[in-house]
Amino acid sequence: MEPEKIIPILYTKDLNGSIAFYTTLMGFTLNDVNNELNWASLTNGPIELMLSAPVDLDEQGSPGFTGSFYFRVKNIERWWTTIQDKATICYPLEAFDWGMQEFAIYDNNGYVLQFGESVH
Repeated sequence: MEPEKIIPILYTKDLNGSIAFYTTLMGFTLNDVNNELNWASLTNGPIELMLSAPVDLDEQGSPGFTGSFYFRVKNIERWWTTIQDKATICYPLEAFDWGMQEFAIYDNNGYVLQFGESVH
């Protein structure tokens, strides 16, 4: 059994705000939206993402995901320059001993989005 791919579904209480965040700031394309179901599908190159209202049975008040979403990018300085004044910063652009330049932001729902590029 081999999975084909993983497509995160991020819960949001503000579907239109999340669509705007990912299309405007992150360059995603809106592929499909269903306002009745509070659901949307977006892509940016090979990356697929879905947005959805929280499941009714889920009583959490904020995102329950405890990790982060890591984007491998090229030209991280350009990403940093484009994003730094438009998002809440988790940590600024920094070169790390393990050979990566990275920074992280929070999306409009509080999810951590990390960006990294190899310096080798």
